[in-house]
Amino acid sequence: MTYPIRPIDESEWPAFNRVLQEAFGWTLHPALLERNKARTEFDRTLAAFDGDQMAGVTSIFSFTMTVPGGQLPVAGVTAVAVLPSHRRRGVLSSLMRRQLTDIRDRGEPVAALYASESVIYGRYGYGRASTNLPFRIDTHRSAFVPNAPKDPSLRLRVAQPAEVRAELEELFASVVTQRPGRYVRSREIWDEIFADEEPDQNGHGPLRSILAEDDQGVRGYALFRIKASWDDNDLPAGTLYLGEIEAADPAAYALLWRSVLDRDLVTRVETYGRPADDPLLALLADHRQVRARWSDELWVRLVEVDRALSARSYSAPVDAVIEVEDDVCPWNAGRWRLTADLSGAECKPVDDEPDVTLPVASLGSAYLGDGLLTEQLHAGLLREHTAGTVRRLATAMSWSPKPWTGLVF
Repeated sequence: MTYPIRPIDESEWPAFNRVLQEAFGWTLHPALLERNKARTEFDRTLAAFDGDQMAGVTSIFSFTMTVPGGQLPVAGVTAVAVLPSHRRRGVLSSLMRRQLTDIRDRGEPVAALYASESVIYGRYGYGRASTNLPFRIDTHRSAFVPNAPKDPSLRLRVAQPAEVRAELEELFASVVTQRPGRYVRSREIWDEIFADEEPDQNGHGPLRSILAEDDQGVRGYALFRIKASWDDNDLPAGTLYLGEIEAADPAAYALLWRSVLDRDLVTRVETYGRPADDPLLALLADHRQVRARWSDELWVRLVEVDRALSARSYSAPVDAVIEVEDDVCPWNAGRWRLTADLSGAECKPVDDEPDVTLPVASLGSAYLGDGLLTEQLHAGLLREHTAGTVRRLATAMSWSPKPWTGLVF
């Protein structure tokens, strides 16, 4: 069957949300629904119809995202859902294909998303591109190494988050380009971050903030919530739930982490997620105290291979003919010569014999700098025609710091 697909208008917002709530099994608080509506770009929100019934949906946030060496317009894919009654009937495939065509027409060479289920989006050319590291630390075992950075000019300031919002936004804007995967935040996104109603608190208490600053201004901040608790012996057993910690330099970062870990009446700090190479892991004298679990984070799709590969920087020179397999975006399928050095990159179509043949999802996984190209080669998922090509390509596409987005969209 074919299902007509078109953008929705604001009057169809209730029907759009019914599809989401049926597909995800959630019931959103009215305040959350209103904030979601404020962020929605209706001209980029698609629905597939079965007669008059909305059967499937998807939407996009228009982002400016940091990639290795710069920033790029990226389509942030979100709100992908199909009614349970219409699963495995081609609704999702139709929506994904239409959406990718629209993204190309919009001039965005890259799409990215958070996957509700990790088995879905590889079929549409997305590759796992960053890692999230949720962890907890028992505060009594959180000492730093002796040479942890310190700056006597720094001081801490406790503040109500809403009262220092402008300062926090300014600090974040100064660091957003430091790590691939971070994206520029709109006013509506900041509204979400500072939201502090009952559903936002989730039983973890009100939003709190602490700033690290000197006489020149703010150099870092932490946003968190605290759930107070005492054990059976009336000893403090509070948990601090860290939302964000951002800093412009290592000394401010270390000071903020110490303030979080040394909080009175708190015995455990939990994060919703941190980058896999978080500097905290090097600061801790005993890194075994970090109780972490690995999870995939951002998934990336190259919508236009040549533009995407030409737009980022590379860590080492590479010259390779890459044969791309792409059934969903046929304009990508074919052979491309990627020539890159530390001064720039060029990617052009060629008829030369390929050095490597790979699915487009493999390039997506490597795009932000933390791909698994060599692992995929050893697993037999890539075909290397010229020995050493995959190693050289993986080295060139690698990046430090590792990619991480840190805020679900």
